[in-house]
Amino acid sequence: MAKIHDILAAGPSYSFEFSPPRTAEAEAQFWSTLDELVPLHPSYFSVTSGAGGSTRDTTRDIVIRLNRERGVTTMAHLTCAAHTRAALEELVVQYRDSGVVENILALGGDPPQGYDGPPGELTHASELVELIRGVGDFSIGVAAHPEPHPRSASVAADREHTAAKLELADFAITQFFFEAHHYFELVESLAALGCTKPVIPGIMPATSIASIERMAQLQGSEFPGWLAEILRAADERGAEAVLAAGVDAATRLCEELIAGGVPGLHFFAFNRTTALAARDIHRRLDLPTT
Repeated sequence: MAKIHDILAAGPSYSFEFSPPRTAEAEAQFWSTLDELVPLHPSYFSVTSGAGGSTRDTTRDIVIRLNRERGVTTMAHLTCAAHTRAALEELVVQYRDSGVVENILALGGDPPQGYDGPPGELTHASELVELIRGVGDFSIGVAAHPEPHPRSASVAADREHTAAKLELADFAITQFFFEAHHYFELVESLAALGCTKPVIPGIMPATSIASIERMAQLQGSEFPGWLAEILRAADERGAEAVLAAGVDAATRLCEELIAGGVPGLHFFAFNRTTALAARDIHRRLDLPTT
């Protein structure tokens, strides 16, 4: 296993992010899809945690299993919304005591839909970073929002908040975006605040028009007209054409990012379709596989 900050210090990283399965059928597909990506020898995998920690135990079990049984570096996502401090500490202790989990992505997160309980004892991801630091020697990442976070009062406020998180953490992974200038403007504004920690761009290939528009709206990202036009034209030829157009657009974005010297690429592979699309982008970019 390896710490992600050490991986980044050695050169660009290439990673894949999964959502934990919620059914037996989904679990079988999860492991099958993951096994198709392992031969690419990614720098690491990461596994998300559902809203309010709704998949907390599944996330924990998968991350430990991947690290221990598959021998691949895997990062656990951890959210503080709707959690007590004691529950968060307990989970981090479990990761520490597993002896194989060395990387955690600390997130504020959202409560589950319809949740009417207490909001949680920690309010911000920065508080969660401090809690994790107090439990064990982990490499800790946080989220960054290129466009920016939809709840931010302003772009400047978002950048200041992100810089403050990164002062405590080791690296950041961004939400997805469709135009490279959003990422480079984020990095430049952080540098102007004295923050030079690695910020890894998150890449989401568009696999269907409806899903990508919905996800972009939820996270407050611009869905550019040129991409909508390309995908709608492809839609007239069917779902496979839309997928191919989405892969083409994401590949071009990655090429522009690589040319600009990014510290890595983080592919969102939430389901089998996006995972295999990410694999195709990885291969088209001829990224390292060792």
